[in-house]
Amino acid sequence: MESQEEVKEEGVGYVVMRNLFSREEDFQMKVEKKTRKKLMRESADRLTLGKKMHEKEEFQKKMNPDSLTHPAEFMVKPKGQTVWEGKNVTLHCTVAGWPKPRVAWYKNNVPIDAKGHPDKYTVESNYNMHSLEIKSCDFMDTAEYRASALNVKGESSSFASVVVKSTFVHPHDSSALALYYSSHFHTFLPPTIIDKFGVSFGHEGETMSLGCTVIIYPNVKRYQPDVLWYRDNVLLKPSKWVNMHWSGEKAMLTLVHLNKEDEGLYTLRVNTKSGFETHSAYVFVRDADVEEEGVPVAPLDVRCHDANKDYVVVTWKQPAVEGSSSILGYFIDRCEVGTKNWVQCNDTPVTFARFPVTGLVEGRSYYFRVRAINRAGESRPSRVSDPVAAVDPSDRARLRARPSAPWTGMIKFSEEDPTVGVVPGQPSDLAVTEATKSYVVLSWKPPEQRGHEGIMYFVEKCIVGTDTWQRVNTGMPSKSPRFALFDLAEGNSYSFRVRCCNSAGVGEPSEPTRPTTVGDKLDLPSTPGPVVATRNTATSVVVSWGASKEVKRLVGYYIEVGVEGSNVWVPCNNKPVKCTRFVCHGLTTGEKCVFRVKAVNAAGYSDSSAASEAVLVQAGIAIPAPPTGVTLAERFQGYMVLSWQAPTKTGGADIRGYYLDYRTVKDGVADGWHELNTQAVTGTSYKAVDLKENKFYQFQVRAANMAGLSVASPPSAPLECKEWTVAVPGPAHGLHVLEVRKHSLVLLWETPAFNGRSAVTGYYVDIKEASASDGCWKGVNERSTQKHYLKVAGLKEGVSYVLRVSAKNIAGVGIPCEPLGPIVAETRPGTNEIVVDVDDDGVISMIFECSEMREGSQFVWSRDYEALTDTSRLNIQTAGGRSRAIFTDLSAEDLGSYSCMVTNTDGFSSSYTLTEEDLKRLLDLSFEHKFPVIPFKSEMAIELQEKGRVRFWAQVAKFTSGCQVEYVFNENVVTQGEKYTMHFDKSTGIIEMFMDLLEVTDEGTFTFNLVDGKATGRTSLVLIGEEFAALQKKSEFERAEWVRRQGPHFVEYLGFEVTAECNVHLKCKIGNIKPETEITWFKDAIEIEEEDEAAKHITISKADTGVYEVKLKDERGKDKSLTLQCLQGGNVPVTTDCKSLRIRASGKCCKCKCRPASPSCRDAKISHSDRVQCGVSGEQLWLKINEPTEKDKGKYGINIFDGKDGVKRVFDLTGQDRARVVGGLPDVVTIQEGKSLNLTGNVWGDPAPEVSWLKNDRELKSDEHYTLKFEHGKYASITIAAVTTVDSGKYALQVKNKYGTEAMPFTVSVYFPEDEEVKGDKKE
Repeated sequence: MESQEEVKEEGVGYVVMRNLFSREEDFQMKVEKKTRKKLMRESADRLTLGKKMHEKEEFQKKMNPDSLTHPAEFMVKPKGQTVWEGKNVTLHCTVAGWPKPRVAWYKNNVPIDAKGHPDKYTVESNYNMHSLEIKSCDFMDTAEYRASALNVKGESSSFASVVVKSTFVHPHDSSALALYYSSHFHTFLPPTIIDKFGVSFGHEGETMSLGCTVIIYPNVKRYQPDVLWYRDNVLLKPSKWVNMHWSGEKAMLTLVHLNKEDEGLYTLRVNTKSGFETHSAYVFVRDADVEEEGVPVAPLDVRCHDANKDYVVVTWKQPAVEGSSSILGYFIDRCEVGTKNWVQCNDTPVTFARFPVTGLVEGRSYYFRVRAINRAGESRPSRVSDPVAAVDPSDRARLRARPSAPWTGMIKFSEEDPTVGVVPGQPSDLAVTEATKSYVVLSWKPPEQRGHEGIMYFVEKCIVGTDTWQRVNTGMPSKSPRFALFDLAEGNSYSFRVRCCNSAGVGEPSEPTRPTTVGDKLDLPSTPGPVVATRNTATSVVVSWGASKEVKRLVGYYIEVGVEGSNVWVPCNNKPVKCTRFVCHGLTTGEKCVFRVKAVNAAGYSDSSAASEAVLVQAGIAIPAPPTGVTLAERFQGYMVLSWQAPTKTGGADIRGYYLDYRTVKDGVADGWHELNTQAVTGTSYKAVDLKENKFYQFQVRAANMAGLSVASPPSAPLECKEWTVAVPGPAHGLHVLEVRKHSLVLLWETPAFNGRSAVTGYYVDIKEASASDGCWKGVNERSTQKHYLKVAGLKEGVSYVLRVSAKNIAGVGIPCEPLGPIVAETRPGTNEIVVDVDDDGVISMIFECSEMREGSQFVWSRDYEALTDTSRLNIQTAGGRSRAIFTDLSAEDLGSYSCMVTNTDGFSSSYTLTEEDLKRLLDLSFEHKFPVIPFKSEMAIELQEKGRVRFWAQVAKFTSGCQVEYVFNENVVTQGEKYTMHFDKSTGIIEMFMDLLEVTDEGTFTFNLVDGKATGRTSLVLIGEEFAALQKKSEFERAEWVRRQGPHFVEYLGFEVTAECNVHLKCKIGNIKPETEITWFKDAIEIEEEDEAAKHITISKADTGVYEVKLKDERGKDKSLTLQCLQGGNVPVTTDCKSLRIRASGKCCKCKCRPASPSCRDAKISHSDRVQCGVSGEQLWLKINEPTEKDKGKYGINIFDGKDGVKRVFDLTGQDRARVVGGLPDVVTIQEGKSLNLTGNVWGDPAPEVSWLKNDRELKSDEHYTLKFEHGKYASITIAAVTTVDSGKYALQVKNKYGTEAMPFTVSVYFPEDEEVKGDKKE
């Protein structure tokens, strides 16, 4: 029945129920005829749809272990295989089930004990993949094998047959040949992982890459392996934080912008059709540096749960480091996807690591992050969470659901919906899911009667004991059946109920909840149990502890490490671990460490456990590596001598011995292994007796230490027991290497057990790269060596080498021994060399240190790589990781090569060769240390001071505070007194001795004797003969001068000066005078009275010689000037003052005539002018020519005469050039600070002048700051690098030769750019 009302689509079930209870009388049933073909088609569709639904249900049951358990089921069953005898075979299977089933293997229904027969069976179970490996298959391994999987739901089994065939193959059997070549040439091999990544360390914000090389054979492009990466057994998927790459050979995992969430155990798993291979290593992520000291580090692992239309629960994990104080709480931020605006969700810090966020907008997606806070401040934000959408869970499930089968029809109805306008019913199952002191979370189920329109919820609360219900969210009804209530009074009890509402109205309230007390329901975890630390490797320790007994919702444990006695704790892991055993990596070898553990859950941290006992970080003891290179050293009719190479790794303990096994080989078929010796063999060779002649034997060797037996070495080749009749010697044995460095190593060996027909006369050593073919062997030594060791040099760093030794005798060179190696040419970290030391007592010793000492490790010293037999020459002292070999009496007998190795380590060794040059140097150095000499920076010198005082001084270069000085004169010790004053300034090292006056008895030798511990020093000064007399006379003169200067005295004695006006000034300068000091002038011993007018005008005639002097006198003393004679007369007016005296003579005076002379012209008198000037200064007559020209060249003469006699001096300026600066320099230079200044001046002069640069009248020297150059005799330059304000000043370029001196001044001004800008701003 059709109408024009709105047509709606409904489910089939609803329509059927409506029609069943319909009371309408006009209901009609429509019958449609269908063909047979159509019916068959619909039936097939229904069957297909039912099958798909059943498969989906079964798949969901298996993938959801929390819903239903299901029995074990073999997803991949083991397959039967056929193998050749002596080969290995592996059976694989994959099992699913819940609970996780346990798999056991059976052989012909008999359980296989893999632990009891580890050399035969290996059973592995990883990631629901199970395997059984059968090693060295023989005929008895042909059987039916069964894999049984068992859990609580039942048991399931799968069978596979293994057939072992003999190695004999008929040449016409093509199928057998194919299987033979497939097995022998490894046509199908499980993957092999090489170049494995190890334990890695990174910091937050960095990028880290992990990679391995994978060998897959055959490499078929069509069948590429599955390369899977796991973190903590959780499969990783590519994201913005994780990138994966597979190149066909190398698997790479790149962690972009590391965070603490990335810490964990990483596993690479490679799956192929022939098997799988895995490799795991731990990655540690350290916290980034905090911006402020004391703040906590960022939280981690932020996740979103229980998302609804307007509500989501955010959880996180607390950080390992709380900072300088405990964490007070956390702030949660949200950001809408597509924006960068972060909004804080809570105003008050929450203490729980869980918080319900409300007020989300339906249909939008959000990111969340968390910040921790303590008293010092806030941490950095955590890594953002994955985006979460605020939608109804049913809508999210519908969006995630797979497409269903296509609907083949549609039912339509046109009547009015009877549910429109229905008030919703009561919600059900209301409960308090979370209750803390900060919030309470309610959850409920929607009502059954709610209509087809959306409903919302009102939440009401009531304090227990009252009947008053208060609506919590009146203004904003909740759209989700979850609600978080905040701001509840801590300690009060509340009941809650919920009402539903829609457009029709508000429904009845739900049943109230039981009373809920506001407070933390989740308690802090209890303290973890005792902590036990055990050694693991050289940089790691295994830490185990007891689990917290009282803990709910455990997040994990944090482990902290500290050096014993330091009380400083550092986290070992930044991501909590749930197990009770953890390997702490990245420790320092040799330190004693203690450990403690604390548990953490959503409520917070537990108390830290008690610290463990201190453990030394060293490699633990393990079983040794297997020996290698089992070869035949000698054979006879009933015995054979075997040799082998010691294990490359001893496992951290001494090798206590070796055990040998043997088996017979007949026609290529080997028998079972049998023990050859019951007592351990201490050497690397063994004589096997009671063997049968002409039979073939194979041998294998195992090494033993205190940890146990190693795995067996690779079997030797079949060896025939018969007499050796060759004439050449057998192979050397016992090959091992010491002192492996990046460019050299030392190879050692032992004498062959079989010498041939004559004694061994020498050895040859061959070497080749490990990857090279057998034709690439090269000889190391051209001539044979009789020693049992050889240093091999010229190696390439990082390259692997193999070595072998051949012995020779008179008959020839024997066969080479089994190669040793591969050995990588590299210098291991922490490798030290032997250091030769001479201590303060002159004792010569050799010192070797090892930083990787293990329990039981010992230093073994040898000379020329042989055990020390004469211990009287060397005294060995060992303490900790340091060994010292002391020479008792070093001499030529001790020349040779000394080596030291450390047992129970990976080859730590070194050597030192003592040569004749080293012997002489060490003996000289020992003598210096036994009898040390104090060095002097300055030897003893003498200095004459004021008052005639004599100072003897010297300066010591190196001394201690205990240095003492002895003062000696003529072998007699002198002390402090009236005559001698001594002083030793230990801050500068200057030694001084003063004498007020030198007397005749002071002639001799003065000495300073120094004693500083056992070091001595001596410095002397000899004062005798003329040197002493001159010094004594000078001392007496200085003392007399000092006495004279105590009273009135002459500072400058009487002198004269002739002026340009031809006046003669007699003058002197006096000092230390008083008003009562008498100053008297004399001429020819006649006093000149200042008041005598006649005496003021004294006429000096040509025949008279005037002698003038001045005398000073007062109660302190007296002094007189030197006499001065005047040759001509005149009127002499006398004037005096308190500080200077001057006599000015007028009238006739000394005449000075200056005239130029040349061969071509007669003498001409030079007249005084502005350009040409002459005069007298003191006792000097001078002539000055300003700006000379070519016309001024010639001969100049000076005539001095008194009317009777005269003196003439001639000076030639013909063809000569004085030094001068001809240009190139500015007057003022202004330059910005930090720039470099370069100036060049042009100079001239013949001969070439001497050039110097002056700054503030002080000469400059060339250094790093000033660069001074003078090139080609013409160009003088100065360069000032990076000028500063200190370089401002007055400079000058000064040139000088024998004809004159000239200076060109200029000024340098350095300014700041900022100062110029300020000046410019002020002007504006």
